[in-house]
Amino acid sequence: MTPILQVDALRHVYSAGTPFEKVAIDQISLSFEPGQLIGIIGHTGSGKSTFIQHLNGLLKPTSGTVLFAGEDIHRSKEATRDVRFSVGLVFQYPEYQLFEETTEKDIAFGPRNMKLSEDEIKERVHEAARFVGLDESRLDRSPLERSGGQKRRIAIAGVIAMRPQVLILDEPTAGLDPGGAQAILKNILDYRRETGSTVLLVTHNMDDAARIADRLVVFHEGSVAFDGAPSEVFCHTQELMDIGLDVPQSARIAEALRRRGLDLPESIYTPEQLKAAILRLKGGDAAC
Repeated sequence: MTPILQVDALRHVYSAGTPFEKVAIDQISLSFEPGQLIGIIGHTGSGKSTFIQHLNGLLKPTSGTVLFAGEDIHRSKEATRDVRFSVGLVFQYPEYQLFEETTEKDIAFGPRNMKLSEDEIKERVHEAARFVGLDESRLDRSPLERSGGQKRRIAIAGVIAMRPQVLILDEPTAGLDPGGAQAILKNILDYRRETGSTVLLVTHNMDDAARIADRLVVFHEGSVAFDGAPSEVFCHTQELMDIGLDVPQSARIAEALRRRGLDLPESIYTPEQLKAAILRLKGGDAAC
């Protein structure tokens, strides 16, 4: 199967040839399969945001290639433009980019740039509003009058309305209260389940990443430090902490218990796994 997205030997240098030259990402090769949900994690400055901006052509590589469905996205100006409809990118704090006079017009901005008919645009706006849990009867209200969480939903809906095959979200729950954050994550999971789209989720929240991702890619100093299923990545609890990353609370507790001599599996990263492992050691019943 051809990967939906693939990068080969990707390198990006800011301010090349000047005293301020900085290598942001270096020799990264990754591929993403249709329908995967990938968590992109790493500390600030690790290269995550630079990397994702290459995936829909917002940044052009210093060297290396980016392929969408097997085709170089920079093979022509038209190809680069078109990939932005297929690979949707939601920036961190996207609500600050809302600008239209009504919610409906804001969500319709992308589909309208796709030169769709008005009937198709309307259908997509209402479909996207449903995906993110917006009240369709209130689409005529200004997006600027909405709460922070509602604004976030509107911004995400504007990208979803283009029906991208790949949805990339940069810290979609940043700044939201726990209830709002979990609601946004549920919307994203529902969208992925119903559409089969590939989702890349950039996050600092390791518990969220552990809970919902099929695969984790860990960035460190512009390179990929780890890449695998959560169970594989969180086997490296101490190494993750050594490079300045948080880890799921359950993994941290399990690591501390191992240091005290408890024989716990290395792949613990959820509360359920931790509880089951401790009960097994005690000879208890995991159902109690």
